[in-house]
Amino acid sequence: MQATTIHFVRHGEVHNPDHILYERLPGFHLSDRGRRMAEATARYLAANPQTNTAAAIYSSPLDRTRETAQAILTALNEIRTARNEEPLELVTDQRIIEAGNNFRGTRIGHGEGALWRNGNWRLVTNLWKPSWGESYRQIAARVGAFAQEKVREHAGQQIIVVSHESPIWSYRHLLETGHPEHNMLLRHTALASVTSITYDSQTGNVMSITYVDPAAGVK
Repeated sequence: MQATTIHFVRHGEVHNPDHILYERLPGFHLSDRGRRMAEATARYLAANPQTNTAAAIYSSPLDRTRETAQAILTALNEIRTARNEEPLELVTDQRIIEAGNNFRGTRIGHGEGALWRNGNWRLVTNLWKPSWGESYRQIAARVGAFAQEKVREHAGQQIIVVSHESPIWSYRHLLETGHPEHNMLLRHTALASVTSITYDSQTGNVMSITYVDPAAGVK
C-alpha cells in the first residue's frame, strides 16, 4: 500500500506586544523567540530521514507562516544540496490560511480597542461553534480539500504544510471524531509543532496521525 504523509506545522510565536487579535492582518511577523522556534522545528525536520526527503513545502500566505516555512525551506534545501538534488520552492495556498474572525484588529484586555467594548462580547455564545467568524466546519472543509488534492498530487511522498492553530486542529478533530467542532481552549497544537497525517495514496483514507513538539524547550 502506497502512503502519503502531510506534516502540518504551526507557525512560531508572533511579535505582538499590544495583544492585537491579528487574524489575517498583514505586518505580524515572528518574534525573536518565534524565529528560534521555527529554526528548532526546521532542524528537527531536516534531521528526520522521512521529512528531509519532502517533495514539496506549502504555506499560508500570511507573514508568520511564510517566515516559519522559510526557515524549514532553508534547512531542507541544505540537505538537498548535499545530495545534489534540486532545491524546493515555497508555494502559498489560501486554503490553509488562518480562520476568518470578526474580532480582527481588536485587542485582548481593557481600554480603547479592547475586544469586549462596543458589544463584541455578545458574539461569544459558544466556544464549540464559533459565532464570531468562520465556522470550524468551513475551516476543516477547506483544509481537507487541500489535503486530498495534495495526497493525489504527491502520491507516495512526504510534504510539509505550514499553517495555523485553528485550521490544523479543526481538520484533525474532524478526522479523529467525525466532527470539527471543539473547545478552542483544549487544542493540542503548540507553536511550531508538527501534526503528521498519513493517508492511503489511492483512497485518501487516513492511516495514522502523530504529533511532536520540537520547539517545546525554546526560550
